[in-house]
Amino acid sequence: MKQMSLRARLMSGFLLLTAICWGAASVSAWFQARHTINELFDTQQMLFAKRLITLHPTDLSRSALPDTKKVLSDHRGQQEDDALAFAIFNRVGKRVFDDGDKGKYFLFEPNYRGFRDGKLRDDNDLWRMVWLNTPDGQYVVVVGQEWEYRDEMAGAVVRSTLLPWLFALPLMLILLLWLLQRELAPLKQIAHQLQRRSPDDAAALSATRLPSEVKPMVDALNDLFSRIHQMLQRERRFTSDAAHELRSPLAALKVQSEVVQLAHDDAEMRQHALINLDAGIDRATRLVDQLLTLSRLDAQRSLVESETVDLAQLMQRAIVEQDAVAQRAGITLRLENQAGDAIHCQGHALLLSLLLRNLLDNAIRYGRRGGTVTLTLRQQQLEISDDGPGVSEEALQRIGERFYRPPGQEKSGSGLGLSIVQHIAAIHGMQMRLASRPQGGFSVTFDLP
Repeated sequence: MKQMSLRARLMSGFLLLTAICWGAASVSAWFQARHTINELFDTQQMLFAKRLITLHPTDLSRSALPDTKKVLSDHRGQQEDDALAFAIFNRVGKRVFDDGDKGKYFLFEPNYRGFRDGKLRDDNDLWRMVWLNTPDGQYVVVVGQEWEYRDEMAGAVVRSTLLPWLFALPLMLILLLWLLQRELAPLKQIAHQLQRRSPDDAAALSATRLPSEVKPMVDALNDLFSRIHQMLQRERRFTSDAAHELRSPLAALKVQSEVVQLAHDDAEMRQHALINLDAGIDRATRLVDQLLTLSRLDAQRSLVESETVDLAQLMQRAIVEQDAVAQRAGITLRLENQAGDAIHCQGHALLLSLLLRNLLDNAIRYGRRGGTVTLTLRQQQLEISDDGPGVSEEALQRIGERFYRPPGQEKSGSGLGLSIVQHIAAIHGMQMRLASRPQGGFSVTFDLP
């Protein structure tokens, strides 16, 4: 079943609510108008009856009654036969005077005085009657009015009140349709923008006169488009970086494989080419691993999971893992815990281990042979320093950029190690500072959160 549009649902709901409200208002107005008219006509009947009991029947004659139908013929409305009628009876029930119309059909009530509902002779219509005695008790006056007349008056009052609203309903519907069309225009504008939008477009959606109820959804869409654009940018950057950086190692591997094929019986040349081939494979493997790690860290802006990490224990484990590599390079690894006690922080142990491993690997790779790499743990600081040749001030400004390596480097590398370290530090809320030591060497300092 096709889902109704918002405009159709609002129009249907408006019509339904209008019908319900109009019906409820009609019923309420009917009862209220009927109650008010009954009070008014009861008062009128009572005043008329009081006026009649002050007059003696012998003072009345039908010739004294004006012909109201003729009088009212030139004015609005006509006199109804059942608008008001009266009769005067003596004590024994003989009618001595009436209005010459409906009053002559009134039936005498000897035992009842005041308001009472009754019927006329040979008539089943219900009348509202008031019975009063004259002051001398010789006569009984009755003034009556048909209930149907009162109900017709109440209906006329209700119709005169509600019919204008009923006639105004089509105009209200037209105005409502125009208003809905106008207010839903920003949504159509957004829909048109989305239809014309290219998949990689990061521009924010814009709409004038946007309803406050819809604005959060548009803001959420704009935020989603921004995050998708960033993700696409990361993927493109990763693809570009991988294609650029893997070209050289793969070319070197191809050259070494060709050397192995050309060596034939030259065992020394074959062995040398195999060693270079193995080193090239290691370099390509390390590069791919770092590229994948960097891509994952790019997508991670904060810690998804955290745990309490003992930094001193983590640093000891990192030194043990890198000790064999350091010994082959003639580097001494040293740990200084100046905090005294164990230092704990909230973080991801695997990422922090990767941070220390990358820093130690760089320090061992680019430090001087016979030198020392020191890991220092203070109360609010973590520092990794070496006593190698250090870097120039110009190079210091660019260290940490992807694939940047200071000029004159003889050691192989991809220039991604410090980029990975910076990402891990940012995820953990640590401030990272790079510096060349005055006495020679290079240091990386982290201010712990």
